[in-house]
Amino acid sequence: MANIIRLAKSGSEWGMSDLLAYNISIVERDQNTFFNGPLPIYTGPAGFIQYEDRVQGIDAPSLKLLKRLDLAMRVMEGEESAVDDFAVHLLEAMGYETEQTVIRSRKSIRLNMCGEQVYAKTDVCVINLDSELLLLVQEDKSHINQADPEPQLVAEAIAAFQANNFNRVNNLLIDPLPKQVFPGITMVGTYPRFYKIEVTNDLDMCIRGGTYPATRTIVERHTPRVPRRRSDGMRPLDNRMLILRCYEAFKQFVF
Repeated sequence: MANIIRLAKSGSEWGMSDLLAYNISIVERDQNTFFNGPLPIYTGPAGFIQYEDRVQGIDAPSLKLLKRLDLAMRVMEGEESAVDDFAVHLLEAMGYETEQTVIRSRKSIRLNMCGEQVYAKTDVCVINLDSELLLLVQEDKSHINQADPEPQLVAEAIAAFQANNFNRVNNLLIDPLPKQVFPGITMVGTYPRFYKIEVTNDLDMCIRGGTYPATRTIVERHTPRVPRRRSDGMRPLDNRMLILRCYEAFKQFVF
């Protein structure tokens, strides 16, 4: 793999060959290993776990989520933003936006790669008030095109590492981090996969210079084992409850 020709690519152009070119592997973890123990209880809007569909009198936060879930479950080409809209409102309802954090969509991040400057663009992200990127979300669009969301998510994490350290040195006037673990999510409709992506200074330097890292980067992934079909996403209540508890557990890696 050290002899592969490496070229500067935007995050949206990354594929599995780029992960191989930079010695990056994705490894599946079971639920307890990935989340460091059992899942916590759900703390979000009550109606969202009581009713599969909209009903009269449901609380407003649950109604907002159910309306956007409906749209995200029937996404067609050109309407991918419905998944992003659902992700934004779900993260809000689950407490990912606080006094110190903001949820954003379609944020572009500079990526220095192979001596050139390109860009990676998140579908959704969480940042803090110091503009530090904390969480990255990438929609899986493989049902409508050839794009693989996992390499794109990794590219976004590397770009986020570069951006966070640039911000630390030039704006916050503090030392850069030698490494950072980025929580990430890919979404097929309303069905998520969860990731922990460690970016080190060594990997960053290899990306910038277009060289093969001697040390392998392991990206940890957890795929929720929902009781029904994955394609049903969060529509069935039993699927929904498990996934929501995963979102609860995932907050520990963000804050």
